[in-house]
Amino acid sequence: MQKHLFILAALFVFAAPTFAQKYFTRDGKVKFFSDASMEKIEAVNKSATAVLDVATGKMEWKVLIKGFLFEKALMQEHFNENYLESSKYPNATFKGEITNLSEIDLSKDGTYKAKVKGKMNIHNVEKDMETAGTIKVNGNAITLHSEFFVKCSDHSIKIEAGKVANIANDIKVTVDATLNPMK
Repeated sequence: MQKHLFILAALFVFAAPTFAQKYFTRDGKVKFFSDASMEKIEAVNKSATAVLDVATGKMEWKVLIKGFLFEKALMQEHFNENYLESSKYPNATFKGEITNLSEIDLSKDGTYKAKVKGKMNIHNVEKDMETAGTIKVNGNAITLHSEFFVKCSDHSIKIEAGKVANIANDIKVTVDATLNPMK
């Protein structure tokens, strides 16, 4: 019996640091803004999933397209049916890593500038992506923030000729998320 307790205690001691290396959230916020000449369109999704491995800097994001909420229901319907085709392509994803991890001390409270590189998949089109942002460490929480632009045309999102004045090709995306240690 004592031997089994010792093995369990040893597993716990050696496994605990591994668990703390991954941080997670299911309520990341992704907002986009289209600033076209005739209309400004904004939508927010507050249920993005993100995982960050602090040992390697690798991260993954997943956003349910139908989770974006618009001010006008008709805009939301057109977004899902005509542009993002969310029944066919239900998620947007990002898989990448922090490229300047050696300049960031994720074990120490503070705000750090981060560079991220990876693959963004929207509308079933994967594109290389690089952006910058901030990482704020506060106790056991890691807060991520970034702003970048996504081109509709890069992801085969077709904007009808009659809607070009209403929908911008360059969409500003803002990402905010607080991640906590995985348990």
